[in-house]
Amino acid sequence: MMQNKPATRPDAAVLLAQKPTVLLADLRDLILQAREGVARAVDSGLTTLYWYVGQRIRQDILKEKRADYGEQIVSALSAQLEREFGRGFGEKNLRRMIQFAEVFPDREIVVSLMRQLTWTHFLALIHAN
Repeated sequence: MMQNKPATRPDAAVLLAQKPTVLLADLRDLILQAREGVARAVDSGLTTLYWYVGQRIRQDILKEKRADYGEQIVSALSAQLEREFGRGFGEKNLRRMIQFAEVFPDREIVVSLMRQLTWTHFLALIHAN
């Protein structure tokens, strides 16, 4: 009686040895593309957050003016936010967010520009203004 041998599968090392550079290059590309996409998504989310923070402070506290009491409130607000969320919400950064909302008051324009610009680009535009 003749026994059928089970089909053997190539060893993983053999498969990798056959096309290592192509496979490795493809996997690297996938990883780098994913990282880039994540970085863009994070930057876009933070830019949106920064615009909303600046807009809310302008509307609710500064009443779209630069009143002295409003400046003191921004300072106190930043101290509280910085304690809870870190230095990204310090007074200097809150003021940048307010400027951002002043220079780009229309949310739809910001959303449209975010497809091409990062937060760093927006900061450069704000300081050029």
